[in-house]
Amino acid sequence: MTDYEAIDFFRGSELVGDPYPYFDWLRAQCPVHTEPHHGVMMVTGYDEAIAVYNDTDTFSSCNSPTGPFPGFPVPLVGDDVNALIEQHRDQLPMSDQILTFDPPIHTAHRALLMRLITPKRLRENEEFMWRLADRQIDELLARGDGELIRGYGQPFAMLVVADLLGVPERDHELFRARLGAGPSGETGTVGSTGDEALRHNPLEFLYEQFTAYIEDRRHDPRHDVMTGMATATFPDGSIPEAIDVARIAANLFAAGQETTVRLFGTALQRIGDDQALQQRLRDHRELIANFIEECLRIDSPVKGDFRLARVTTELGGVTIPAGTTVMVVNGAANRDPSRFEQPGQFDVERANARHHIAFGHGAHTCPGAPLARAEGRITIERLLDRTESIRISEQHHGPPGARRYDYVPTYILRGVSRLYLELEPRSSRPVTS
Repeated sequence: MTDYEAIDFFRGSELVGDPYPYFDWLRAQCPVHTEPHHGVMMVTGYDEAIAVYNDTDTFSSCNSPTGPFPGFPVPLVGDDVNALIEQHRDQLPMSDQILTFDPPIHTAHRALLMRLITPKRLRENEEFMWRLADRQIDELLARGDGELIRGYGQPFAMLVVADLLGVPERDHELFRARLGAGPSGETGTVGSTGDEALRHNPLEFLYEQFTAYIEDRRHDPRHDVMTGMATATFPDGSIPEAIDVARIAANLFAAGQETTVRLFGTALQRIGDDQALQQRLRDHRELIANFIEECLRIDSPVKGDFRLARVTTELGGVTIPAGTTVMVVNGAANRDPSRFEQPGQFDVERANARHHIAFGHGAHTCPGAPLARAEGRITIERLLDRTESIRISEQHHGPPGARRYDYVPTYILRGVSRLYLELEPRSSRPVTS
């Protein structure tokens, strides 16, 4: 038996490849259980996770992307630490990003964000996705190695968000050059299981670019998406500072890419490894949307989000002292047997697959969720259209039943860092939808 008490989920590497037995063990102890190494309260039950996400009065998002590292800058003592959180929150990493905001500031900034990604803009963006998918598949096939993550996923996800936000096409290559994968293929280190120091703000390039765009459009308005972004106002009619708009755009730009790329990896792992499933999707395209939801459920791109208890409270019969770091473990809640029947089994027709919380829940539900779903659906559609078969490369990942994959080594993200596919192209190229 594995001694899970001895494993450090946050600093160790033992669970990177498969964290799910550990999540099951945590839930078996209690759906709200303190891990022993850093004192983090791990929430693995579905109902308990929903309760935390819905209760912004009790749980602050100030530590949402970082959790126990570097930790709060001052001791949090007493049964109500609200005043300390507000006094010191700007010392936490990424404190200028919307994902760390709490109401009412979060409410105002999210409303501004939703004015940037309207249903009309998403429909226009989807038209771009169909064209881009073909272009990136051409690049993938031209590379010759069939590696999906850097050969298709990263540039596709980046350029989709660039188009959504109205980044001029002449600057797309600049963004690819500055924000493309490094030698490891990863675009950030937040949540690493190693000892790299977290920078306070890893998004300077995006801030500079979007601030320049906003200031230019305010000085010289045009009939384009960027001008709409530059002239958007808060719900009370006030005009945000250019840097506020830039931060919101940068957050959408950076966060949406990581989760979407992980979704691509999970989905194509399934398709490449299960030829019967692949054929079902080829024959029944109406299953693709639910296939995406089941991929999100069974292998959530984000293992979990963090919260900080503002006041002493009770959750699932467990007392949570004020100042406690709480991890809502999406990857565990999405496999809670009280919510999902046979949760470890992949079921492309699972009726409640969309009930997953891979995109969070409540006030901080990922605003880019519709975008990620569309990217996944279009990517799978076009890859099936453009190929006769898709298989996992045995040269790189080993034979069926003994596959070898390297996973992103973080305690936040979940997904393969590389995925090599053997793609048999169709002789004729179908017409783009």
